[in-house]
Amino acid sequence: MNHEPLETTLRRLEQERIDADRRYNDALTALDRSLARFPALPPPPAPYDESQLPSLNDAWNLPSAPSAGGFKGRLAGLVWRAVMPALERQRAFNSRLVDHLNRNAAAHRDAQAALHRLVDVLQDQFAALAALQTHLIQFAQQITPYVDTKDRQVGSQAFVVNAAVNGLASDSAKRWESLSVASARVQARLADEQQARENADSELRTVASAAQQAALAAKRELERGVTAAAASGDPASRPPQELADQLDAYKYVGFEDQFRGSQEEIRGRLESYLPYFEGASDVLDVGCGRGEFLDLLRSRGISARGLDLNHEMVEVCRLRGLDVAERDVVSYLDALPDGAVGGLFAAQVVEHLEPGYLLRFLEAAHHKLRPGAPLVLETLNPACWVAFFESFIRDITHVWPLHPETLRYLVLASGFAEARIEYRSPVPPADKLQTIAASASAPLNDMVDVLNANIDKLNGRLFTFLDYAIVARRA
Repeated sequence: MNHEPLETTLRRLEQERIDADRRYNDALTALDRSLARFPALPPPPAPYDESQLPSLNDAWNLPSAPSAGGFKGRLAGLVWRAVMPALERQRAFNSRLVDHLNRNAAAHRDAQAALHRLVDVLQDQFAALAALQTHLIQFAQQITPYVDTKDRQVGSQAFVVNAAVNGLASDSAKRWESLSVASARVQARLADEQQARENADSELRTVASAAQQAALAAKRELERGVTAAAASGDPASRPPQELADQLDAYKYVGFEDQFRGSQEEIRGRLESYLPYFEGASDVLDVGCGRGEFLDLLRSRGISARGLDLNHEMVEVCRLRGLDVAERDVVSYLDALPDGAVGGLFAAQVVEHLEPGYLLRFLEAAHHKLRPGAPLVLETLNPACWVAFFESFIRDITHVWPLHPETLRYLVLASGFAEARIEYRSPVPPADKLQTIAASASAPLNDMVDVLNANIDKLNGRLFTFLDYAIVARRA
């Protein structure tokens, strides 16, 4: 870290103080020039003129009708009756006018008194505000010398402390950098050791699982061999290749456990297919494996049977009380009467079949299913880059990848109706190609749009859905 010389630092601080003083004085001058000049208040208005009110109160009423007798009295009464309506109207007008003047006189007196009080209050407030402005200017003028004395004292002490702290910080930074490098080396070593331990644990689990499955298979086959030998009297009566194939079948069980997922995971993925088989019976699960879907059907009270060629898979299912036969599907279906099957399910099976055998399987399924019975075929989606390179080519028992449109066509061509493609298991967003943010520059923004459009196309072709299912029904 670079530090400026002490003299340079002092000159810089002094210049900063001078600049701050100048800005403060300019602001103080502007404040002084902006002081309000209060105008003189006008005098209160003249009092209300009430001099004529007494005479109006006395003269507003008109005389009453004459009361003299004789001819003159009758004549006066006649004249009075003629002019009386007009006089009554005049009397009413006079009464209202005098009443209005009397009531407004009181209101005018109150308004006059209020105006006198208001003028007095405003004069007092203007005087107090002018005094406040004067005191504010005086206070602002005293801030600079007061703060300057304190700042110089504290600043000199702070500079001495800062110099000492900078020295300590520089030394600490060097020590911290050394410790960081050492810590990074230790972390890298620990990470390598942790990864090595995890790899060793994974390999150990794989070997242990395979050994366990091999031991179980050997135990079962030896027990059967002893039983068969005891019954026939010939220990060599069993074909050696059949015995070897069954003894090797345990390896694929271990492969399923490690790469496809646990039984709980597979049950969770297959559970969404149950609604297609509601109300069905005599369902056939082709390539049932460890029996996850058979378990689900049994939990719903749906009768079902499983088929699998892997001897060890069949034994695993039978130990759990599932009805599973060790047969290939075409020969099994050919032996059944037409309409004997109430539904057919095959998950991750058709990619294991040769094309010719697949066509025979679909043809036999169409004949053996009852009208309206469901057919569900789940398989890997080879149109997805991740599914093909991460899953399809990993399994050595996979034979032929089937494009979704190809399998759908084969199902329809075999006589099924309403066959549709149902895509499943989308690639997680984190595993897809990531787009980039737009740029503020127009030319760069056009390039970003083109790049993002190409990324979307690649994601749409390479990173879509890991699996798909063909869902159809027997017409």
